[in-house]
Amino acid sequence: MKNKLSLLLIALVYLGFVSIGFPDGLQGVAWPSMRRSFGLPLDALGGLLVMYTAGYLISSFTSGRMLARLSVGMLLSLSCLATGVSLLGYAAAGRWWMVMALGTLAGIGAGAIDAGLNTYAATHFSARMVNWLHAFYGVGALSGPLLMTTVLNAGQPWQLGYAIVGAGQLALAVCFGLTQRRWNDDHQVESAPIVSGPSALSNADAPASLFSTLRLPVTWFSVAVFFIYCGVEAGAGAWAYSLLTESRGVSATIAGIWVSIYWGGLTAGRIVSAMIAGRGRMRTLLRVCMAGQAAGAALLWINFTPLFSFLGLTLIGLASAPIFPSLIATTPERLNKKHVANAVGFQIAAAVLGLSVLPALIGFFARRFGLEVIPPAVLIAALLLILFFEGLFFIHLKNPPAQESSAFGTG
Repeated sequence: MKNKLSLLLIALVYLGFVSIGFPDGLQGVAWPSMRRSFGLPLDALGGLLVMYTAGYLISSFTSGRMLARLSVGMLLSLSCLATGVSLLGYAAAGRWWMVMALGTLAGIGAGAIDAGLNTYAATHFSARMVNWLHAFYGVGALSGPLLMTTVLNAGQPWQLGYAIVGAGQLALAVCFGLTQRRWNDDHQVESAPIVSGPSALSNADAPASLFSTLRLPVTWFSVAVFFIYCGVEAGAGAWAYSLLTESRGVSATIAGIWVSIYWGGLTAGRIVSAMIAGRGRMRTLLRVCMAGQAAGAALLWINFTPLFSFLGLTLIGLASAPIFPSLIATTPERLNKKHVANAVGFQIAAAVLGLSVLPALIGFFARRFGLEVIPPAVLIAALLLILFFEGLFFIHLKNPPAQESSAFGTG
């Protein structure tokens, strides 16, 4: 019975990661239809993204405090409820301002789910398991466009796609709510044979305040690493199509295929890294991946032939894949247990900012100096990531947390 309950929680964690990716994948396909429904200009999506990002930042940054007051299961239940209500609201809204307001609620729900699940994963599962979980985020992100495309091709309105995913979120909220008492029972989860890794937060460890966690140098280096990493990932993905088609004369079809390969490489790379994680030192894996990002950006910049650009873009995607989940998984090894929930929330918030700010900054320079500035900008960011990661490792060695030694610190 215990194992069954543990496996049930693990299944819910997997579904939770799929649920984070699903709404992200819906929006791009739905936007042209949404724009026509509300009579909006092309760039109106920016306002919705701002509202969504604001909500995401608020909930992810404060997730440590929320977890100190709520069980993980209750937080996830309420977060899925918020996300489900917002998506169903999208489908029912008659005015654009309603969608904008609901965008903030969607961001709050998604940010809390993201931070809550990543905190739980970081404190219960091995790096291998966390890579598998993040691969399932990719499954959700890939499935969202397929669902919305199927709905539209069937002659149904875009609202139906959001209603389906919203209903799924509400069902997941019920599942999290019914199992809420199980989420803080460490023995139940650790009894599952497929789970290994750092132990969960002990009830004896009083959670630290937000400000005490922010006073730690390792927190700020971690925040910088997540900010830059997500900027590299999103910057390459957001601008590669424009670079290939508008600056290098690649056909729209070929460019679209290679950009799809880039994003698919993130999911495939996480599956591969989940298979090999634990067979070597985590720091070595992260160093190789970060070097791979820089090498891919260099190939994209050199552009001896179109094949160089394609291979460089693919290498960036594959090399990026293990970085985020592996850094999440090693958070308890860099900080004392009482700081972990706060730190994961800060890291998720930094990641969201990186996804927004660095691609926008690259776009600013591309408009000013031309699209060919994109590859060197990505390369500079990749090199900065290596620099801050080495700084993070140095700080970790200089001020190790008062707990067992870690794979992260033995690289």
